[in-house]
Amino acid sequence: MLKQGLDLKQTQKLSPLQIQTIKLLELPIQDLEQRIRAELEENPVLDDGPDPDSHTEEGESKQVSLDEIKDDDYIPRYRTSVNNWGKDERPEYNTFSVKESFSQSLLDQLGYRNLDQHEHDIAAFIIGSLDEDGYLRRDIESVVDDLAFRAGIQTDAAEVERMLAVVQEFEPAGVGARDLRECLLLQLKAAKQTPSVQNATLILEQCFQEFTNKHFQKIMSKLGLDQDQLRKAMDRILKLNPSPGGQIDDSFNDQAQQIVPDFVLDEQDGQLSFSMPRFSIPELRVNRKYAELLLDSKSKSEKAQKEAAAFVKQKLDSAKWFVEALKQRQNTLQKTMQAILDYQYDYFVDGDESNLKPMVLKDIAERTGFDISTVSRVVNSKYIETHFGIFPLKYFFSEGMENNEGEEVSTRELKKALQECVDAEDKHDPFTDEQLVVEMSKRGYKVARRTIAKYRGQLGIPLARWRKEL
Repeated sequence: MLKQGLDLKQTQKLSPLQIQTIKLLELPIQDLEQRIRAELEENPVLDDGPDPDSHTEEGESKQVSLDEIKDDDYIPRYRTSVNNWGKDERPEYNTFSVKESFSQSLLDQLGYRNLDQHEHDIAAFIIGSLDEDGYLRRDIESVVDDLAFRAGIQTDAAEVERMLAVVQEFEPAGVGARDLRECLLLQLKAAKQTPSVQNATLILEQCFQEFTNKHFQKIMSKLGLDQDQLRKAMDRILKLNPSPGGQIDDSFNDQAQQIVPDFVLDEQDGQLSFSMPRFSIPELRVNRKYAELLLDSKSKSEKAQKEAAAFVKQKLDSAKWFVEALKQRQNTLQKTMQAILDYQYDYFVDGDESNLKPMVLKDIAERTGFDISTVSRVVNSKYIETHFGIFPLKYFFSEGMENNEGEEVSTRELKKALQECVDAEDKHDPFTDEQLVVEMSKRGYKVARRTIAKYRGQLGIPLARWRKEL
């Protein structure tokens, strides 16, 4: 039997049950449902439908379990019924939209272009070469070489440039750019050509160095713009997205994939708990026909019957590990989610981020007795529905730092305070990182300048000179 949790620190060889459980732990509920369906199709011993021969002539129920076909030398005592899915046989739960992957969105758009297979393969390779921000950070000649050596596609720089131009026409605007300037210009090209957009384009094309250094007087002098024209053009540029790969545009909501929350937060009489929606996951039992085949084979010695018995035994063993792994997964998810709920109870009451405590995987591992890697697998790709929103379990984990009173606060709380400092600053004279250290100290947070710079970058807040307004 598997220990409570998966002790992956051991160097001994993992058992089939451990391997099966590890694989199932990582699956969100929709993928788990598909995995069960696949197992039902591949293993004829398993059955999730009603047994047409499960009643005798007298109408009495006659169930077949592995207990009835136990063999002390082969199959240990084991029951296959899974009864821990809750009261409702098939409760219905809402599904929730999450944005589709960035690459998949681009590939979908590529499918609508009238390209031959050779051109399509080059464009698809370019899409696969984009970084997480949506940029192509490689020179064209390198892409040509990679196409030849990695994909076996012979092409030249001119054709790659042409296919890159196709990708750069996709949404979100700015995708496929090779640097920030090109990214911003692509977005302006796709926008309605108003005077402010045209002036913004001129600034980026002819005065990009002055723009990055905020030399406003030089820009006005060089382009012949007055202060009002410059302000409108700058406002237009600042509204552009420097990282188009970071988020799919809202126009793709109708293509969003659906997720089902693995947990649902419940409140009753002021007490919080959670449930785990079953959502069409079947109960598994041994197919009666194959079980009886094994029983019958014990009293016969014919070669064919022995081969049939060996086949059924193999499938029974596989079924045993699979059903037990499902139980282990259910138990592990329940215990891990309960530990998270207990740890972050004050937050789960109303969703106030200030009540979100610093919490790392080790904290939950210590509470559950599971290995850190097990907790990581549970947390990955799992969601919980609360009365204040849908959240991935990863959301509740964050490092911590001390405030001026020596109390530990979460990095999420620190980032929130930093954002408030920036929002409240004078945009004509924005705070430098050193000044933000002082402002954070006034709010009771001890934060080093390098930490300010790190959090500012994670929040997408530019340097002070980039936040300066006319």
